[in-house]
Amino acid sequence: MTLFPADFLWGGALAANQAEGAYLADGKGLSTSDLQPQGIFGPIVKRAAGDSSLKDQAIDFYHRYPEDIALFAEMGFGCLRVSIAWSRIFPQGDEHAPNEAGLAFYDRLFGEMAKHGIQPLVTLSHYEMPYALTQRHGGWGSRRTIAFFEHYARTVFARYRDQVKYWLTFNEINMALHAPFTGVGLPPDSGKQAIYQAIHHQLVASARAVKACHELVPDARIGNMLLGDIVYPLSCRPDDQLASQKQNRGWLFFGDVQARGAYPAYMRRFFRDEGIALDIRASDHEDLLATVDFISFSYYMSGCASAAPALAAQAGGVLGMVPNPHLPSSDWGWQIDPQGLRYLLNLLYDRYQKPLFIVENGLGARDEVTADGRVHDPYRIQYLNDHLLQVAEALDDGVPLLGYTSWGPIDLVSASKAEMSKRYGFIHVDRDDQGQGSLERRRKDSFYWYRDVIRSRGQTLKPAG
Repeated sequence: MTLFPADFLWGGALAANQAEGAYLADGKGLSTSDLQPQGIFGPIVKRAAGDSSLKDQAIDFYHRYPEDIALFAEMGFGCLRVSIAWSRIFPQGDEHAPNEAGLAFYDRLFGEMAKHGIQPLVTLSHYEMPYALTQRHGGWGSRRTIAFFEHYARTVFARYRDQVKYWLTFNEINMALHAPFTGVGLPPDSGKQAIYQAIHHQLVASARAVKACHELVPDARIGNMLLGDIVYPLSCRPDDQLASQKQNRGWLFFGDVQARGAYPAYMRRFFRDEGIALDIRASDHEDLLATVDFISFSYYMSGCASAAPALAAQAGGVLGMVPNPHLPSSDWGWQIDPQGLRYLLNLLYDRYQKPLFIVENGLGARDEVTADGRVHDPYRIQYLNDHLLQVAEALDDGVPLLGYTSWGPIDLVSASKAEMSKRYGFIHVDRDDQGQGSLERRRKDSFYWYRDVIRSRGQTLKPAG
């Protein structure tokens, strides 16, 4: 098997709202994530003094990051994807002056990573924004939020210009179609007109952040981030082919705008057919010309699409995929398709001709701690092994790939339902869904497996099957 490139960035990925904890510490304001204690698809809950949420402490990364980064370094990480909690920097979102205590935390975090030779890959907005912006300005439904985000982006670019050379704008930006409050700060029952207008504002803001990054940190690279929502046609019937094309375009359009600098023609028909009339100004077209340097994405599963009404009605999960009869599923019903990752890598490179970065990929599973304090997770090793074999195939196909950061290198609170029991990490954290546990860190079997994969540049990967 071909060795992974010597400069390939191996690592892991986590999010502030799922790992940091330190709820409202050091001047932090309420974020939209703080109002979703049951996860991104759960109800929006008003917070009151003295109440609590699992995410309020999460895994206490805010205080324990030196220990965790040392463990990541032991595995050989060259990169760690993290996010900045926007409400730590601008607690209400619309202030002029930033919160110095929030900025100082990320100074310490990036400094600790530098001690271990780990490069930060930083997401500006990962499934959260200051809650006050949704109350005062209507979230991303307001054009004013573009300027607030640009001010935030310019503030952190200027502050961390010497520490951070890889940036992302919005996490899984296409998730706004499935979870409007999480994605764009709109009520869950918002209609298509409101959601796509908010998405437009977010796309303009992303482009302005790209331009600002190029101005303020000229030696940095900034990318977008897509949820890799790939579907195959359920059959070779032409109607199924068109159904899968339409469903894939629903999320690829975000990449088309951010990588090509304009709305694709097929979206103009979609808007016309759906009766959507967006407020797009001449200056917006100019802003969108600032395109990303690379395409990053998450990949967990694939699905199918069908034009047959009875089969389409079977589409399940938040992404509306028809189950693939040829694939197994995880404990949470996510279908496992390693070859889909190779397919997606080739599709994205063929489409955009820009470097790619896999910034999330992993298996959520129920882990058990044995009597001797070990965690044996061969299912996770198998999942990651088989996916990385397909990444190697894509490299042989000629796809330029910057790196791979597995999702959840350490157990954290899951995004979908805010659970600790859905574990992704190479490192076990002693905490349960009720918030009980010591928070002790413990290396799983996969910890040593991933360390060896990194050291060998992929040579320890086992043939599939």
